[in-house]
Amino acid sequence: MKLLLKAEEAFMLAAAVYVLWYYLQVPGWVYGLLLLGPDISMLGYLAGNRVGAWTYNLFHHKAVALCMIFAGLLLHHAELQITGLVMFGHTSMDRIFGFGLKYEKGFGYTHLGTTAKQNV
Repeated sequence: MKLLLKAEEAFMLAAAVYVLWYYLQVPGWVYGLLLLGPDISMLGYLAGNRVGAWTYNLFHHKAVALCMIFAGLLLHHAELQITGLVMFGHTSMDRIFGFGLKYEKGFGYTHLGTTAKQNV
C-alpha cells in the first residue's frame, strides 16, 4: 500500500509539472527555482512548534494549493495559478519522501508518522 500511495503522489507531482510546462509555459529552470519555495514556511519554527506547524501546514496543504489554482483560473491570474501548482507539486514531492503535515509536538511528528528519532 505504501508504494501505491507514493505512486499516486508521483503522478500528482508529474501532473503539476505538466500543467506548468505545457499549459502555463513556465520554463523548467523557473520551476526548479520555485520548487523549494514552500519550505520557507519552516521559518515559523523559530517562533516555536505551534507556530511552525501552523505555517508549515498552511504552505503544504493540498486544499490551499487547489484553492489558489482555482482562484487563479477564475480571476485569470497566471501567477496565482503558478503559485498553487508549485505548492501542489512540492507537497506531493514531500509526501513521496515521507514528509507530511506537522503536529504541534515537533517538526518530526507528521500525519505520516515520525520522520526521525525523537527525544521522548
